Amino acid sequence: MGLNETPSANRVHIGIFGRRNAGKSSVMNALTNQNIAIVSDVLGTTTDPVVKAMELLPIGPVVMIDTPGIDDDGELGALRVKKSYQMLNKTDIAVVVLDGESESPEDTVLIDKIRQKNIPLVIFHNKTDVLFNFPQKEGHFYGSALNCDGIDTLKAEIARLAQIPEPDKKIVGDLLDPLDIAVLVTPIDAAAPKGRLILPQQQTIRDILEAGGISIAVRETELADTLTKLAVKPKIVITDSQAFGKVSNVVPGDILLTSFSILFARYKGNLEAAVRGAKVLDSLKDGDKILISEGCTHHRQCGDIGTVKLPAWVRKHTGKDIEFVFTSGTEFPDDLSGYALAIHCGGCMLNEREMKYRYAYAGEQGLPITNYGIAIAHMHGILKRSVEPFKDIREILK
Repeated sequence: MGLNETPSANRVHIGIFGRRNAGKSSVMNALTNQNIAIVSDVLGTTTDPVVKAMELLPIGPVVMIDTPGIDDDGELGALRVKKSYQMLNKTDIAVVVLDGESESPEDTVLIDKIRQKNIPLVIFHNKTDVLFNFPQKEGHFYGSALNCDGIDTLKAEIARLAQIPEPDKKIVGDLLDPLDIAVLVTPIDAAAPKGRLILPQQQTIRDILEAGGISIAVRETELADTLTKLAVKPKIVITDSQAFGKVSNVVPGDILLTSFSILFARYKGNLEAAVRGAKVLDSLKDGDKILISEGCTHHRQCGDIGTVKLPAWVRKHTGKDIEFVFTSGTEFPDDLSGYALAIHCGGCMLNEREMKYRYAYAGEQGLPITNYGIAIAHMHGILKRSVEPFKDIREILK
């Protein structure tokens, strides 16, 4: 996969934060050497986060995020400030731009919040071309985005923070030996993108190839015939969550079976919490409220899995009158106290930091959380089988 093909969820997310007119957009443009963000002397020019996937040398594939000012005022301003703080949840490296010498009260609150979230932080004092001779603090960076002074030093510090080695994680490759066969069940329906596979399927195929395995992609309607035609038994079958019920009836018990959603919950570190959360489906009561949250904002089709199929399965499984609330994209409720359970998508469009934040935030508020694939597997009575490949998770279901 080339650098330009790197999915946004797998890129380093660099967020630019600060007050209005501190020069955030100018710093972003100077870092990227592009006019990505609109620059103006008018307060509040950036009214929504500007998100751009690109290459930033010497780091490589990144997502740059320019945010509204954290000191915006009024009713709309408060919403913009909220959007800026939401961007912290997906930020891997935060750059706080100060307007010259010192922090404002808003800057101090922001910096404290970033440190509480353990996000690597760079503080850049901008506009040194017009503000001279103020004391410099150790560990801070100084320059002028307008003149590109100090930008190379700032970029070098961002690159240093981005080079923290990550574990060599696999989606499914660690379960395969060379030449093992993995069958991928990929429904082609109204929700499938025209002419291509969805991102989790693409990434899983790549992971299988890197492990030296053999990937075979079929629709659920051809799965049974495919299995009979194979001379060698597959090591594992990986299915789209909404086909779990049909697929489990076709795949023999001596072949491992799981879903893309379950694999990605493990890949992003959420599998144990999601398995525990699925158990709550057995104890729901009339009037309970479930949050169904998606990380992307795709156009919803008739028979949409999140808004149509999942609620129907939950009502059938529980036999209860359940209320559902739906969110998508960056929207994730601040107050989770009114919910009995959250069911999240697999998060293929969200980076690992944001997925871990959402699970941790739910945990802090005492809200059980699971994901689509694990909830569906549980409601079809095949959750134990679908986590069979993962020894540590099997213990939870004993």
